[in-house]
Amino acid sequence: MAHETLVAVYDTPSHANAAVKALKAAGFAESDISTFDSARLKDGGTSLPPAVKEPGLWHRLFGTDVHKHEASVYGKTIEDGGVVISVRAPKSEAAHASAVLNIHRPVDVHDRAATLGVAPAAHTEAVKKKRHALPLAAEQRVAVSPKLAAAHPDVLRLAEEQLEVGKRMVETGRTRVSRFVTEHDVAKDVTLHEEHAEVIRKAISDPKYVGEINWADGRIEAIETAEHAVAKKTARIVEEVGLKKIGSDHVETIRDKLRRQQVKVEHLGPDGKVIQKPKSA
Repeated sequence: MAHETLVAVYDTPSHANAAVKALKAAGFAESDISTFDSARLKDGGTSLPPAVKEPGLWHRLFGTDVHKHEASVYGKTIEDGGVVISVRAPKSEAAHASAVLNIHRPVDVHDRAATLGVAPAAHTEAVKKKRHALPLAAEQRVAVSPKLAAAHPDVLRLAEEQLEVGKRMVETGRTRVSRFVTEHDVAKDVTLHEEHAEVIRKAISDPKYVGEINWADGRIEAIETAEHAVAKKTARIVEEVGLKKIGSDHVETIRDKLRRQQVKVEHLGPDGKVIQKPKSA
């Protein structure tokens, strides 16, 4: 798989750190991301090596296509406390990596080179556009900065906005299940048994019962019983109620308007009026 190395230059470590975190969140491997600042390039010394502004050092880090004006910008930025980041990405993901780096406002290396007075006298457009992450236009009204326009009066650079769509988690509501006690009336029938004594008396006329009479007092008795209803309440678990979250996905289309700078080419005559060239047959 073909890979490409992209380089981004940041004036502050905070912007660089944010860019590195964004690259990792976007799925780029930590082993493919390198950061270079003054602490790393001092390599245990007390000051940066003089070669920090020379292409040789950066050739070893980024490859042999680093030009002198780029090396000067890298070294000057690091001297001023900035950070240089490189990310090795598959060619199919190079545009994605560049877009992530752009969000955190990298330095325009060629603009900075012109400001420092180290811009090359003549380079092709391909060299100007090679492998650097370019800063996004915020409220850009002209095609080039005044300093760069002064250094390159015959060059217009065109900007184009890109739409980056991210995601954030928001709370949309809550589901709460509470347990509480209620009472309700119940009724249940039960059959109760009772036993009562009944006095049974009958007349005797049979003469054979005539005999010796027991004149002693006597007593018989029977125990009477009756069932009474007894109520007892018992408790048992009859149901379990729980909560679980069910995820679902949906597609939402984000629409916005993106600005893009274009050029209009006009041919003027000696009198300053526009000349309409005839269309070729």
